Amino acid sequence: MTVHFIGAGPGAADLITLRGRDLIAACPVCLFAGSLVPQALLSHCPPGARVVNTAPLSLDQIIAEIAAADAAGQDVARLHSGDLSVWSAMGEQLRRLRALEIAVQVVPGVPSFAAAAAALETELTLPGVAQSVVLTRTPGRASSMPEGERLAAFAATGATLAIHLSIQALDRVVADLLPHYGPDCPVAVVWRASWPDQRIIRAPLSRIEAEAQGIDRTALILVGPALAADGFDDSRLYAADYDRRYRPVGDAPRFPA
Repeated sequence: MTVHFIGAGPGAADLITLRGRDLIAACPVCLFAGSLVPQALLSHCPPGARVVNTAPLSLDQIIAEIAAADAAGQDVARLHSGDLSVWSAMGEQLRRLRALEIAVQVVPGVPSFAAAAAALETELTLPGVAQSVVLTRTPGRASSMPEGERLAAFAATGATLAIHLSIQALDRVVADLLPHYGPDCPVAVVWRASWPDQRIIRAPLSRIEAEAQGIDRTALILVGPALAADGFDDSRLYAADYDRRYRPVGDAPRFPA
């Protein structure tokens, strides 16, 4: 018996890996985070599968469901939104399951920041503008922030910031970022990225709070000069005189055939 932790993607039902879809179809038990995982994904469950919405359950109750499946020799598809590597609460479940000696597998999913960037039709790393993306959040009731992971500290790098779980604290986000990015820095708020009712709000940092009024959850804040998508250099990767293994240049290329 194995528990398959599956990244269910950012919202669109077809933004799931083939592996994830096939595992859902093969598991007689499916536990899903009903607050964010689209119902359409449950159509992949086999007939007669036990499907449990874990949104109202405690950690103890979730582990009890998995333990019961283990006792019955039934594989479990455990669906979480986005990708499991960040803010998924998978770590605490893995710790419990390893203590019970229950086998697990982790299947990656499309993260929300990637879906938001796709919705914006932009690259978050541009030559000479930004070469780093910081995934972070502000403190919340469920999770505090380590002292060294202050938003202002990340802003001081000038990197592109993908700020999760923080739209309700947009005023504090703006206050922390203004001294580092300035009032004209481009910002995008992407609400429910990839869902049918997706909404995109673009504004300078000084005006984003006013423009995003009424959005209080399920939104990602992207900040940084790269969002302007203008005034950057071409990458050297495709330059005609750039000698590379798959396109040798000159009489003595760096990577001879």
